[in-house]
Amino acid sequence: MSKPPGDPLPDTGPGGAPAEPQLQGSPSVTDDDPNTALYREGLEVKALTQWQLFRRKFFRHKAAMVALFVLVVVFTAALLAETIAPYGYEELDLANATLGPTLEDNHFFGTDKLGRDYFSRVLYGTRTSVRVALVVALLSTVIGTLIGAIAGYFGGWIENVLMRTTDLVLTLPGLAVLIAAAALLGNGSPYRVAVILALLLWTSLARIVRGSFLSLREKEFVEAAKASGASDWRIIFRHILPNALSPIIVNATLVVATAILIEATLSFLGFGITPPTPALGSLIEDGRNSMLTDWWLVTLPGLTIVLIGLCINFLGDGLRDALDPTQQVRG
Repeated sequence: MSKPPGDPLPDTGPGGAPAEPQLQGSPSVTDDDPNTALYREGLEVKALTQWQLFRRKFFRHKAAMVALFVLVVVFTAALLAETIAPYGYEELDLANATLGPTLEDNHFFGTDKLGRDYFSRVLYGTRTSVRVALVVALLSTVIGTLIGAIAGYFGGWIENVLMRTTDLVLTLPGLAVLIAAAALLGNGSPYRVAVILALLLWTSLARIVRGSFLSLREKEFVEAAKASGASDWRIIFRHILPNALSPIIVNATLVVATAILIEATLSFLGFGITPPTPALGSLIEDGRNSMLTDWWLVTLPGLTIVLIGLCINFLGDGLRDALDPTQQVRG
């Protein structure tokens, strides 16, 4: 029986099989389309979370990964100095006095004129420097974040007072103020030196956080929080601060390197950590008079400071790139 001429014949595919229906207004799926396989298998491309994006970008920063590995090794060895060091910090070995770097008797960094092992002394000194730097980073980050957040959010006379105070601290000659503060407040204690350093190293972070808050406080989510009745402090700490963490984390990382360098400078000048507390700056000062003949007494502690500073800066670069939303993930 023939089909009435008014009814069109259905479309057929190869072999007379009915063709797949196409939805009107929807894109067709063809064999030439690169997404055809995903379409037919029901696979979907899932969006990456912020943590996944951070890990992917950070792990692909080769310099930052190498720096992180070196810092983990150095910091772990320093914190476990009492276990790893082959000799005590003040242990004497007069039979091996003024011995250059050698594998004999585990004197990897040589000895000083009293036979004290310099590898062990550098480990103990690095432990002190790391403790000071971490305390400085923590205190300066808290102070700078609070001042910058309050100034950037409230504005007006509060911002003027806080920012003019910040500008005043920035104009002070840092090294001279640190030496005077150490002389007045007393030196020798690592934590006292850390507090003095933190009171001068918060200014740059305060300006960065203020700029971030000035921009973020005009966003729609802040207006929505205000409309819902949230208090100012809740908006600052719950809504705005999490969106300004990227520059804070990077700055805190770089402050660690700055604190180690300044602490070593103060200890070298005699205004920082004083003996018998170990410090890298004190070790360099001890070997200063004989640096032309016993070069390792100055060079090896100095190279340790340089190595830590470079690694922290590379790590900061990696964190900055990984936390930057404008950086694209490739591959």
